[in-house]
Amino acid sequence: MDNTNNYTLNYGVIGRFIIKHTMKLMFAITALVVLLVFSGVISIGYQDIFDQALKLLPRIIGIGSGLIDILPYSSLTFIIGLALGLWKG
Repeated sequence: MDNTNNYTLNYGVIGRFIIKHTMKLMFAITALVVLLVFSGVISIGYQDIFDQALKLLPRIIGIGSGLIDILPYSSLTFIIGLALGLWKG
């Protein structure tokens, strides 16, 4: 395996690390919000969630489209590294 493939494989493992920790953070934040809603500390309605989503999603999509050019997601070794990282994680 040449150095290019080795670096791409490492990017897959780094991608797994980022995905795994982002998912854990999202679940923790969701659990905290649900706990606060059920305890009555905060009140969130459907319209509030919808308004916030319309405000934040375009920014998130803009950031994601900029990052998609950085990752070598079309490389086979990146996909193998990401799959191994998620599987063995």
